[in-house]
Amino acid sequence: MRFPTIAVLAGLALGQMGRALAQSAPAPQNSSRGATAASADIELVERLLAARREYESALEALRLQYHAIGDVERERWAQEELFQFNRIVKQAYRLELDVPPPTLQATVNIPAANELYRQAMVYKEKWSPFRSEENMDNQRRAEVLLQQLLTAYPQSDRIGDSAYQLGDIYDRSFKQYRRAATYFERCFQWNPNTRLDARLRAARLYDKQLQERARALELYKDVTITETDTKRMDEAKARIAELSTAKR
Repeated sequence: MRFPTIAVLAGLALGQMGRALAQSAPAPQNSSRGATAASADIELVERLLAARREYESALEALRLQYHAIGDVERERWAQEELFQFNRIVKQAYRLELDVPPPTLQATVNIPAANELYRQAMVYKEKWSPFRSEENMDNQRRAEVLLQQLLTAYPQSDRIGDSAYQLGDIYDRSFKQYRRAATYFERCFQWNPNTRLDARLRAARLYDKQLQERARALELYKDVTITETDTKRMDEAKARIAELSTAKR
């Protein structure tokens, strides 16, 4: 594995994402009774993101230092700790600090963004039934590159596809269903004409995993209006009928 390189990318992506999204987060609200629970939550999550970046950056700097002086044993220690840190599934405690806003538009063909997407998909599609740990490492690599694409190239015509692929990773690999649903939504919000089944995937998550049937119903209805794929439309119509019957 070449995880230190991915670790550097992860640190860069987290740093850029944290700075970019923190600007759109609700400002802390102070009162005579102190900060509200919501603002305290955001402040703590921002501290957590900064701590993750600092921890990873310090480990990578330490690894490079030991490499430079030829201390093989301690370099290996730092590298192994980096491996373990990057293998941890990190929760997005506040989605507004993780997911770019729905107002982005996928309009510009940017070669550098295309290359990031290509690299991400190489990792994402690597799969072996006998190497579960390596599979998760590759999904993490793909996640890092896709997040970097969204942060560095928010006008790229690849952002909708990237959001979909992130939704798929968070759904199937990391089981972070709300995060996955939000990225699926961003896919069609950023590119309303997408041919991917992002609306249906989001609807299923709100329906089956998150138990938010009202939002699921909205999305199923949207599928029947916007989709041309017969199977997707039939599934959405069937579920609309079931949910409508259950509400009576």
